[in-house]
Amino acid sequence: MTSKEANSISIRDYLLRMNIRPRKAKSHYGMYYSPFREETTPSMKVDFTKNLWYDFGSGDGGTMIDLVMKLNNCCFREAMKKLENNEIPNFILPEKSVFSTPCKTILKKVALLKNSALTDYLSERCINIETARRQCSEVYYSIGAKHLFAVGFKNDAGGYELRNKYFKGTVSPKGFTTFTVPTDDCMVFEGFMDYLSYLTIKNQSFPQTDTVVLNSAVYIGKAIDFLKNHNVIHSCLDNDCAGKEILSKIRTNCPNVNDLSCLYENHKDLNEFLCDVSTNKNLIINEKI
Repeated sequence: MTSKEANSISIRDYLLRMNIRPRKAKSHYGMYYSPFREETTPSMKVDFTKNLWYDFGSGDGGTMIDLVMKLNNCCFREAMKKLENNEIPNFILPEKSVFSTPCKTILKKVALLKNSALTDYLSERCINIETARRQCSEVYYSIGAKHLFAVGFKNDAGGYELRNKYFKGTVSPKGFTTFTVPTDDCMVFEGFMDYLSYLTIKNQSFPQTDTVVLNSAVYIGKAIDFLKNHNVIHSCLDNDCAGKEILSKIRTNCPNVNDLSCLYENHKDLNEFLCDVSTNKNLIINEKI
């Protein structure tokens, strides 16, 4: 199963299999109680036409794969395996979520990136470790009584995007990340793994142009003002509906956009492409990337 095929699976039908039904439904979208917390007002929207979801309570959203990753607290590859095997989470939710309100993610310590569990995870994703050390930190945090650690990527609001082999989350506040060189052109990425993948491909430790890492598709609106200050936007977004929607918003506001995603069109994103290139000697990285 390709990521395109996985993301074509109906989110509405997937939720229905978990006994999650919309509390308010129109022909093209539905409002649901979020499966991630207890609430009395539906806060998760599913666009039936675009097959995308957005949780207004947390700011998270995306494709079918993104939903499976969040529901199962797993990585991309594990989510793909679950979809290929037609699995759903091993709990069945009633019509109204009975999840207790999630514990807040609390930042404990930020250190140099050294932990072998984290560097091994980055190596599995074919990221250059020295580049990652210059761009990321080792972040220790707690969720309730659990004390955890992850690769941390700082955003402009002062929070951190967190990634490890088993977790994808954020230490608030959430926001996008910018780098100013400055230059007349600007790179834009959806997530920091794609940003690190680009630096790895280019054998760079730091960006050579102004750069925006959105950290979530929902921040494109807030990042537009930064992007509009540049003559050319080089887009390295995901090859899915969410990525195309972001690209459309950029093109509406920025007249000169160079869409680089066509150079890895058979892959979900730049990191998946990098991993494939690293294991498949028949694949060659286009010099235009």
